[in-house]
Amino acid sequence: MALYYQLVFVILTVETVVFTLLALPLPTTVRRGLTRMLSRPFMSPTLQTAIKVVLGFIMLLFLDTLNRMYIINKEYEQAKGMMGYAHDRIEILSRKFLAQRNMYLTGITLFLTFVIVRTFNIALELFAMKDRSAAVKSTRDESERELRELIKKKDEEISLLKEQAAALAKDM
Repeated sequence: MALYYQLVFVILTVETVVFTLLALPLPTTVRRGLTRMLSRPFMSPTLQTAIKVVLGFIMLLFLDTLNRMYIINKEYEQAKGMMGYAHDRIEILSRKFLAQRNMYLTGITLFLTFVIVRTFNIALELFAMKDRSAAVKSTRDESERELRELIKKKDEEISLLKEQAAALAKDM
């Protein structure tokens, strides 16, 4: 395997580990800390640019492997009609296997990159919604308590006014 495909494999392995960590069913506090820890380095504009360049190169490798697959399939179809040596057929099939392996390697790396980005965004949206829900719940509980106190005061005023009205009715 060429050096650049080995680097793509390392990237794929790192992406797999990150996605596994994001997909594990963890408590919210642990997941929040883990997500923030994993996303903190990616906030740097320099790193974001470097990642985009690397993904661009992986996309070029993917397109190159698609082109190789097309050429190798064309050669295989041409060689199929001719009665050639078994060695030629094995050589073509070997190149086809390598091209397919590289295509799947680069394709899955690109796909997993987009899946991880979307998973991060979903996790961050979930945390924002949970924070908003907790804030609404705390303000709701607080306003409910204030309303209960206000109702209690009004009930006391009503009972006081009823007593005064009863006393006035007695006096008349």
